[in-house]
Formats: sequence, C-alpha cells, structure tokens
Amino acid sequence: MAFDSLSEKLNEVFKKLKSRGKVSEADVKDAMRMVKLALLEADVNFKVVKDFIKNATEKAIGSQVLESLTPGQQVIKIVNEELIALMGDKEYKPQFSPKAPSVYLMMGLQGAGKTTTCAKVAKYFSKQNKKSLLVACDVYRPAAIKQLQVVGGQVGCEVFTLDSKNPVEIASKAIEYAKQKFIDIVIIDTAGRLHVDEGLMDELHNIKDKVNPTESYLVLDSMTGQDAVNVAQSFNEQIGIDATILTKLDGDTRGGAALSINAVVGKPIVFCGMGEKLDDLQLFYPDRMASRILGMGDVLTLIDKAQEAFDEKKAAELEQKIRQQTFDLNDFLEQFQQMKNMGPLDKILGMMPGVNSKALKDITVDEKKIAQTEAIIKSMTMKERQKPEIINYSRRQRIAKGSGTTLTQVNALLKQFEQMQKMMKQFSNPKKMKKLNKLNFPF
Repeated sequence: MAFDSLSEKLNEVFKKLKSRGKVSEADVKDAMRMVKLALLEADVNFKVVKDFIKNATEKAIGSQVLESLTPGQQVIKIVNEELIALMGDKEYKPQFSPKAPSVYLMMGLQGAGKTTTCAKVAKYFSKQNKKSLLVACDVYRPAAIKQLQVVGGQVGCEVFTLDSKNPVEIASKAIEYAKQKFIDIVIIDTAGRLHVDEGLMDELHNIKDKVNPTESYLVLDSMTGQDAVNVAQSFNEQIGIDATILTKLDGDTRGGAALSINAVVGKPIVFCGMGEKLDDLQLFYPDRMASRILGMGDVLTLIDKAQEAFDEKKAAELEQKIRQQTFDLNDFLEQFQQMKNMGPLDKILGMMPGVNSKALKDITVDEKKIAQTEAIIKSMTMKERQKPEIINYSRRQRIAKGSGTTLTQVNALLKQFEQMQKMMKQFSNPKKMKKLNKLNFPF
C-alpha cells in the first residue's frame, strides 16, 4: 500500500514510546520530531505537516496524557485523531440528484487513470442497483472512446457516443438520452488536460455550465505526490470540484497526496483505487486509512468485503450442513471461491490488525496452491465430492492426473478436509455452534 513506508517508520517511533513506563515532555517532542520527518518523507505538504505536529504536540504534552497510566498509547491515540482530521473527519459519499439522472463529471490529467475509473465508479453504483451510462467526451486521444467501450462492456454498462467533435454537444445529448431511457447515473469521461491549457480548461467549463453536474470529481494519480495537490488546487480554482478520486493508492508510492489534499484544497477524497481490477474501488474512509497507517489494520473494510463476497442464504445452508455433519467437498470448494471474491489474500491479510508490510514480507501467499486445490476438487466425480471416504488409491491417481497435480498433493488435501470435518463435529451441537458464529467464520 502507498503508506507502507510511513507506517513502518511511525510504528518504530511509537514502539519506543510505548516501551517506556513514563513519558516526559522531551520524549514526546523527540517522538514528534521523528513523526515530522516520516510525514515529510512521505511527501506530505510542509505546511500541513507543520500544523499537524503543532496540534498533536500541544495535546500530547498535556498533564492528562503525561500523567496517565499508558502515556505512549495516549500519544498514539492523539496522532490517530489528528490523522483522521487531516483526511476529512468522516467519509464523503457521492451525492445524488433529487431527480434522475445524477450526473458525475470526471476530469483530470492525462494518464491519471480517468477512463478506467469511470468504469469502476459505474461498477460501484451497480452494486447499489443503479443503472449507469458512460459518456465518451474524450474526442482527442486516439482510441479513448474504444477504451471506454471496452471497460464499459466489462462492467455491463452502456457507453454513449456521438459522431461529433464537440464534447459539450455529446454530454448534453447523453443526458437527454439518459432521461428517455430512465437511466439513474450519467458518468462523463472528459479528455485529460493540463491545468495550464486555457483552451481545454474553457471547454471543461462549458461542459460543466451546460450539463450542471450533480458532482464534479477530479481523478488524481497518487504516485505524483505533491503535484497532485497542486493540480487539485488549480482545477478547483478554475473549474470547481466537489471531491477527488485517488488512483493507484495500492502502489509503492509515498501517499502524501492523500494526507494533504483535504487540508490544502478543502475538498474530500470520495474514492480510492486499490488495484487494477474494475471492482478495486473503495469509498475513502479517513478513520480506516489512519488505522492502517498506524498498523491497527482495517477490520471494518475487511467486514465489508466479507459481506459482499458471502451469500447470507448460502451461509445459513452451510450452518445447517455443519449441524447435520453433511459438509462435503462441494461446500469446501464453494468457500474457497467465495474467499477469492474478497480479493488477493495478501491484501486481505494487510487489513488485519498488527499485520504491516514488514510482516507481510515474511508471509508467503501461494495463489498457485489455491488454484491446485480447486483443480483437484473439480477433477473428482460428484459422488467423490459428497463421500470423500470412497476415494481409494486408484481414484486418487486418476484425480491427480486429471488435475495436473501429484498424488502427494491430493493426499494432503483429503487429509486437510478430514481434519476440518473433525473440527466441525465439535461444533455440531447448538452450544458450541454459538461460539463458532461469534467468530464470524465463512463456514
């Protein structure tokens, strides 16, 4: 994640602070000096860092903190609160027009990932049962319209095009079309432009005046650091923006833009791109991001992902199977597939409290083994999946050959499943089942 380096440095600072039973004013100031260096190295705006350290230090050297039983923890709590305030106190959610369609104007520099982000936003709205229309207003970049059609097709979204070189006309006609077709959302993909290009900025101004969007979003590449903040300032002054969307926040970047934009520009971050896939877009939660930066994990996002991935009806059926001790390899396979829907395992582990980038380096997530497990189960007959006990030596050989694995790997999977069945038998009575439910396991 973008803040991995910052997170590691802050954790080192607070580790020293927590190891001391009592903390002096000098200790706090020394820790804050290290926090200041870490933030500056993360490319956070200098003025933002200065104000942040001033506020945090004033609160941390108060008698309530220094004389408390856990002064180190109190300082971390203050830093956490200041980080949240820096990024916007609470999450900002897309606003909807009282009368459909709601129109979202997407703008930004070339290469920021705007066209792909348009499709990601459409995918986000589709999860809320809203029908979106993507509008191709980038008439300058070669293959821009084709790219929008491709990503639009991947998310099952219609793309509006017009044989015209006038983006204002295209946007206007698209909204008329959306009203006729009772479409809920219109997402306008504009051409990438530099904020110093007066002609293209005037064109963007004309589009905005003509369509009167519900909200205007500026798409920013988080890898550009402080430049992203400067771009946001210029676009806000010249065009006016309601919120920003940060792309590539999962990459190896310093992440300073995310910590500076709201404080400098006064505009919240609405979404953040956390991967290349079209469903790798999340609402930006300042409290969750602060928690991850400080190595506390992001359990709430983990729960959100689990709720999206796991079907409640199937979960109830699975609980019944566990009670009746009829859990078989079909169910086992289904759980694997639902886990995959949550995303790459290293990203999921990264949301767990105490698991930072340093810890993840020591954990090997072998995606090939997951694929092998699926292949082995899919190479079995339905009867073998339902009654694994009938799988003798010759059947195991056939399964290994059919799945492209070895006999040892097939044996290991069957042994693992047998151990799981034994564990589940312990929870087959109602009292123990309640304990299992509290753990929120997917099976």
